[in-house]
Amino acid sequence: MKIGLVGLGKMGNNMRARLKKGGVDVVGYDTNPDVSDVPDYAALAAALSTPRVVWVMVPAGRITDSVIDQLAEVLEPGDMIVDGGNTKFTDDEVHGKQLDAKGIGFMDVGVSGGVWGLENGYGLMVGGSQEQVEHLMPVFDALRPEGPREEGFVHAGPVGAGHYTKMVHNGIEYAIMQAYAEGYELLAASDRGIDVPGTFKAWQRGTVVRSWLLELMVKALDADPQFADIDGYVDDSGEGRWTLEEAIDHAVPMPAISASIFARFVSRQEQSPAMKAVAALRNQFGGHAVKAAEVEHAQEMHPTKR
Repeated sequence: MKIGLVGLGKMGNNMRARLKKGGVDVVGYDTNPDVSDVPDYAALAAALSTPRVVWVMVPAGRITDSVIDQLAEVLEPGDMIVDGGNTKFTDDEVHGKQLDAKGIGFMDVGVSGGVWGLENGYGLMVGGSQEQVEHLMPVFDALRPEGPREEGFVHAGPVGAGHYTKMVHNGIEYAIMQAYAEGYELLAASDRGIDVPGTFKAWQRGTVVRSWLLELMVKALDADPQFADIDGYVDDSGEGRWTLEEAIDHAVPMPAISASIFARFVSRQEQSPAMKAVAALRNQFGGHAVKAAEVEHAQEMHPTKR
């Protein structure tokens, strides 16, 4: 089978390599000519036999919208576009209708595996028709982990279902990472001389908290046991927020996932205004001591008026 692949960054390039290893012929396009097989979208379309399949792996939002718009101009009825990025599921519905009007098929695939996917395979969550899924199964089989298909692949439902399930997957991921992080902080804060890296390493076998994320935590601790070289700022891709929006719409309680997302927001504040307010209130009603702000930071917050 031969497909086009748009977006050859860290993940897309690794996916191209895994597809080729799995016997799928890939024609890649990227704005970086050093990694691209063709110069533009027209050349990409010309290099594929009909019905064409083009897999898109670019950042969600306007960039994905733009790529799909441009591909729609060079593809023909009967061709198909697969969005494997982290697109919001509601955008999938828009793209599906847009392409259906031109006779072009559309599928959405939630892809998990990150930079390790080349070696371990990618977890795939697919949205589309059964016919589309069957047509692309050689591609999915090349990308997914080895072993039983159902343990690394799911036809989640119609268009939008792939990215919806990936959204929930990432929300769960937020909560798991936060739990490991909080456990790390408590172990590190203990005065009992605990071997923190050794403890996490021991949890990898036989414990109920073992997981791939735990293995990655151990790798990180091996490289930097005290995380001295890492800043505490934590970004978010947006999928955790979308998960909470859906939870609110469906009245589904998500205390763990919501707390993990708010914790990321706290990480972006050098001095939390909310925590300053709490400290001030404790001082007011109970006379509890407050810690003076560092002079340099206080000057930044309240510069001398001139």
